[in-house]
Amino acid sequence: MAVDPLARPEVCVGAVAVDRDRILMIRRGHGPGAGWWSVPGGRVEHGETLAEATVRELREETGLEGVCGELVGWVERLDGPEHFVIFDFAVTVLDPMPPTAGDDAAEAAWVPLDELCELRLVDGLAELLYDKGILTTTLT
Repeated sequence: MAVDPLARPEVCVGAVAVDRDRILMIRRGHGPGAGWWSVPGGRVEHGETLAEATVRELREETGLEGVCGELVGWVERLDGPEHFVIFDFAVTVLDPMPPTAGDDAAEAAWVPLDELCELRLVDGLAELLYDKGILTTTLT
């Protein structure tokens, strides 16, 4: 497969929202990772800061408002001709009520951390959450 010489990696963000012993998750409705579970997130728009993009994606995909905190970590995803660099940020949800799936999300839910291993997660997410001490058990 020929690679477009003008193609560049796309900068994306993810919102890692933990409330008590649960994490906010969405199941991707389409695009990269369709059908797989991930934290809310997506592409950074031109002129938008990483923090602004994180809060916007949280709102668009879950209907919840939040405040962007510190960088949790980053991952790279190569999906065919697409190359994504994803920066995941800790987010405090202002009112942790049940989320409503929107935008690119087919489903949205607060998932107990001890049930996260039951979901089909996007590549690299479980490892990131485990490495950062958010997920304390490995997925088998």
